[in-house]
Amino acid sequence: MGMLRNKEIRQFVICFLVITAGILYIGYKFNPAAGILAAFSACMYGILFFLFTRDRYKKIAQISEEIDQILHDSERIYIADSEEGELSILKSEVTKMTLRIREQNSALKREKERLAESLADIAHQLRTPLTSANLILSLLEDHPKEEERRELLRETEQLFSQMDTLLTSLLKLSRLDAGIIIFRKEKVEVKSLIEAALRPLLIPMEIHEIALETELPDEIYIEGDFEWLSEGIRNVIKNCMESAKDGGWIRISCQDTVLYTEITVHDSGKGFEKEELSKVFERFYRGKDTKTAGYGIGLALCRTIITRQGGTITAKNHPKGGALFVMRFPK
Repeated sequence: MGMLRNKEIRQFVICFLVITAGILYIGYKFNPAAGILAAFSACMYGILFFLFTRDRYKKIAQISEEIDQILHDSERIYIADSEEGELSILKSEVTKMTLRIREQNSALKREKERLAESLADIAHQLRTPLTSANLILSLLEDHPKEEERRELLRETEQLFSQMDTLLTSLLKLSRLDAGIIIFRKEKVEVKSLIEAALRPLLIPMEIHEIALETELPDEIYIEGDFEWLSEGIRNVIKNCMESAKDGGWIRISCQDTVLYTEITVHDSGKGFEKEELSKVFERFYRGKDTKTAGYGIGLALCRTIITRQGGTITAKNHPKGGALFVMRFPK
């Protein structure tokens, strides 16, 4: 009787009974034997249709039950195989859809876990300068000498500047992750790009006596967003400055091939530990040297900027020592 809940089945049954009754009446009126044969044929057709439809409804009910089990049982994924036919195709498509949903759910779960870890990292990163700022403010309440007050205020300003840099970088990363940023596709000269990336760093490099060597031929071009690419490369150079330390050096070069344009940044630092190479571009990873001033955001931001524009960036140890960053932009 469950089939009769289907509106189409009810309409079919009514039409079938009306047509059968009409054929039986007309046939019996003109030729009783023909009428009886027509009625018998109609009854046999109806019975076969009923049996066939009931079997299909049972299979559909089975599929529905298995789908319900899949939805409530995380261990079960596949629907039992059946014979070839429309229902088999349906089962196959439902199984594919289930797998896609499971994959999406797993991805969402991983993303939530990653978000929770990121929030914990952000809280940790902000707690240190905030604690230091609170300590300085408590020292200022003791009315120190003018020179000491100025020094404490300078330290406070540096702390708030560091927090502003962190929050700005995190905001940029979140906007990139959300797909809000639309990169411009323009013809960018590599030499001008590197010069723009270096401009804010020249004075700090001079203060720390870091020598700069560049090998940047003219009229080598890549395609991308000039502002974002210059920021990404600037973050790589900043990392190399921290690695090279006072009195070190940085070499930046560019090579143009048939397949890609390559930009390399090499520093005179200690390079990477073997276990660090797989984590260099992870967010909030600062390496074993905890005295570094960064927050582990710059390289992660750089990788996102470059990869979103079709490029690649890798980090490795140079055969002659120091860290080597290789950025490639396909033609």
